[in-house]
Amino acid sequence: MRYSIQSGILLAATLSPVVDAERVLGAYIFARHGDRTAKVFGNTQLTDLGYREVFDTGSFYNQRYISSDSSKQIEGISADVVNPKQISASAPSDAVLQNSATGFLQGVYPPVGKVASQTLADGSSVEAPLNGYQLIQLAPATTSKNAEDSTWLQGSSGCQKATLSSDNFFSSEMYTSLLSSTKDFYQSLSPMLDGTFASSDMTFKNAYTIFDYLNVGKIHNSTSQFPHESDLTDEVYHQLLALAGTHQFNLAYNASDKVRAIDGAVLAGEILAGLNETVATKGETKLNIGFGSYGTIFSLFGLLQLPAESVDFTGIPDYASSMVFELVTNASGTDFPTDKSDLSVRFMFHNGTITGSSEPTAYRLYGQSSELLSWDEFSSKTKEIAVTSDDEWCAVCGNTDGKCASSSSTSGGSSSASTSSTNGSGMSLAVAGVIGAMVTLAVILGLQAIFFLLGGFRIAKRNKASSEMSSSDVMEDKKV
Repeated sequence: MRYSIQSGILLAATLSPVVDAERVLGAYIFARHGDRTAKVFGNTQLTDLGYREVFDTGSFYNQRYISSDSSKQIEGISADVVNPKQISASAPSDAVLQNSATGFLQGVYPPVGKVASQTLADGSSVEAPLNGYQLIQLAPATTSKNAEDSTWLQGSSGCQKATLSSDNFFSSEMYTSLLSSTKDFYQSLSPMLDGTFASSDMTFKNAYTIFDYLNVGKIHNSTSQFPHESDLTDEVYHQLLALAGTHQFNLAYNASDKVRAIDGAVLAGEILAGLNETVATKGETKLNIGFGSYGTIFSLFGLLQLPAESVDFTGIPDYASSMVFELVTNASGTDFPTDKSDLSVRFMFHNGTITGSSEPTAYRLYGQSSELLSWDEFSSKTKEIAVTSDDEWCAVCGNTDGKCASSSSTSGGSSSASTSSTNGSGMSLAVAGVIGAMVTLAVILGLQAIFFLLGGFRIAKRNKASSEMSSSDVMEDKKV
């Protein structure tokens, strides 16, 4: 037989070693709530649109990690009927977040009809209501103010040093410069804001609150309800978006004063604990899902060094946005790898609802050159930014009351986040905060043109306007 190029290729393919396909062993998903009513009127509620958004995003993760037809199915996970031992979900005690979590989980494990029916002792069959609706326990994640045993997600609502750090932004050159330079811009919005905002409140200080009000009107109100909608041109909209993003990002993160990102540090600890549980149990626990608002997401973005990867990470994530940390391996076989060197972690993020053919994009963490981090490297670097216990939280925040009372007398050790009032060069927290804000300003304004061209992240909504706002009012993490 004459040797041909084709037969040579086939022979080479036969002799080449087989490359093992990647296997997904577990995942940690963190999602933002869906569309909601405006903060300025109080009693914020998830809208039908928001319910649909989180359900659609949850449905995507069903198709990726749960469905038996998916090449990314988490190994060994129950494909139809939920196994409570394999999944955990948490959300703060807030109506918007709790309802968003419920809608999201409905998408992750949808109704199964008669598949989940049970046969009783008398031989009769019982089916779950609502066509086999599946119940997934949603653990509460309350604020440190309301629960003595949890600081998850909402650490800044009670963290003294984080509050002081965020307040430093209001004395920074960035803030005072933008407050002055945008004064006329915000006053020009008065036809759209009169009746809801006092003239003195129409400033950069309320950048997010103002955008929230106008954005909700743009999405939900008819022309008769929003008579000056024509004033909200694309140019005005994008300027509001950029200013609100700058305002909120700098309240959530500062490179020179990382205690400001306490929410992200606590979330980093939860992510590490969730994935470590999968490793420790050799895959018995498979999927962790958390819910929150963009304040926490912003803080974590900063700690993960994602703004250096893309300027979009300084823009407010849209409703139903989600990020996921995948635990994967290329080790052969079907057993959970015994060698941790065979484990890797991939980070992905999707801005807004996941629909159609869209899917999350992988990004590099911690300034690394690869989208995949070895488990040991991921674990090591995440420990550096994470807050993993109440004692550590108390030390970082400088709190001595409540749950911190018992640990205040024994604190004094070092912790992951910046806790001292000065750094190694004797720089105060206030000065460090100002310098960090100016560094952030240079990055954000230098890339703002790119941000406009690419569209960035669509803005969400905020709390009731007030000319007396402090960082505890402005920070979105506890307010969603």
